[in-house]
Amino acid sequence: MVHQHFRLVDRFTVAENVVLGHKSLSFVLATAEIEAKVAAITEEFGLPLDPRAVVGELSAGERQRVEIVKALYQGAEILLLDEPTALLAPPEVEKLFSTVRAMTHVGKSVVFVSHKLGEVVDISDRITVMRGGRVTGSVRRGEADVRRLAELMVGREINIVPRRAKSQVGDVLLSASQVHLERDGAAMLTDINLEVRGGEIVGVAGVAGNGQRDLAEVIAGLRTPQQGNVTVCGTPTAGHGARGARRAGLAYVPEDRLGTGLAPSMSIRDNLLLTRERNFLVDRKSALHEAETFIKQLEIKTPGPLTPTRKLSGGNAQKVLLARELFAVSGARVLVVCSPTRGLDVGAVETVHALLDEARDAGKAILLVSEDLDEVMTLADRVMVLYRGRITLEQSGLDTNVDRVGRAMAGIAT
Repeated sequence: MVHQHFRLVDRFTVAENVVLGHKSLSFVLATAEIEAKVAAITEEFGLPLDPRAVVGELSAGERQRVEIVKALYQGAEILLLDEPTALLAPPEVEKLFSTVRAMTHVGKSVVFVSHKLGEVVDISDRITVMRGGRVTGSVRRGEADVRRLAELMVGREINIVPRRAKSQVGDVLLSASQVHLERDGAAMLTDINLEVRGGEIVGVAGVAGNGQRDLAEVIAGLRTPQQGNVTVCGTPTAGHGARGARRAGLAYVPEDRLGTGLAPSMSIRDNLLLTRERNFLVDRKSALHEAETFIKQLEIKTPGPLTPTRKLSGGNAQKVLLARELFAVSGARVLVVCSPTRGLDVGAVETVHALLDEARDAGKAILLVSEDLDEVMTLADRVMVLYRGRITLEQSGLDTNVDRVGRAMAGIAT
């Protein structure tokens, strides 16, 4: 199995990671023999890798190849790929598909698990759809399109279409200028300059590990940059912490919805209260009514408002988080939202996109940080690409060239 989040040792070489845990491993490594065998596998299946390269210095696409080579080295005839494109730029996705076709050509079986229906249609010979732990349909290549598969996944018609600002954008509500962030002596962000106006969504695309999380946390006040300024609704917030950013008018949806965004053991009602200014006495009665309203309005599947959020599905937990940050945070005019639909089915994706679109129509300034290029292209009025902590490309959402953005995400000059 090739896991969505790689299980590799960064300090080891490619060859060392491939043989790690192999049953035939002896006390003394036959390094030359192992490297030769790894090189033979990479050549046979079109997986360009240097067996002596240190894994910590590889891109996400190259690391995934290491995982695949590891499975092939152990003699696997059936490979299960779990969300294999989640961390890849478009050019790396194409290389992965070439590898999958090469493996099936020599008789290997591949199970491709993904929420990205377009990719499923492109790569699969047979497609099986599951909903609620049950199989709802199975089709062969050419028998179903993305829309039909989406209906099988959620049980109703789905309409995920590009959404853009419907009116003229307003004043600048969020800005970052000359932002530079270092961690352990290494530059995480370099010379970041951006502006987001009321009534628009600015999308920041990039492969995981290129500074997206650092950028979001700097703007949200969770990290203090070594230099540069962040302004929320006209108020400087850099160095004033998360409370300072929120008081200035910022709401934040982190990518880790249960680890950072919500308190898993607390109820839906109490999670809605977390980011509010509170007196000594907490008004849980009105919060209970508000939670009930959100549950009905957003169709959150839960026994009730007192249910702990850890018992909710990913999509329903995300709805609770968005409800709090979009509606329950009074005075918030700026929203920073990170990977809002990661791990969600297409029905939940449609709901989340509609909520963000409504917030834009209401005049909020939204910074959308996502590793899913399709999501950025669907929602953003302007698109930026972050690569190794720098903004390397900026385009209008209407004029965005997908190939150019994909190349920028992979660090290829455009």
